Amino acid sequence: MKSLSGRDFAKAVERKGWILLRVHGSHDIYGREGSTVRLSIPVHASHPLKAGLLGHLMKMAEVSEEDL
Repeated sequence: MKSLSGRDFAKAVERKGWILLRVHGSHDIYGREGSTVRLSIPVHASHPLKAGLLGHLMKMAEVSEEDL
């Protein structure tokens, strides 16, 4: 799995139709029309997301490796 910062992952989910609902501290909260799923993406400068968290967020957002 490729290393990705929170900001870069947020841009990828926005391309897939997710909308930024609010910012809570250093976390961007995303949602999608008609869905109860919420994504909390940590945005800590340019630090990469850990592999487990990235995999979990990708699964919840229905984002594949090719979408990144």
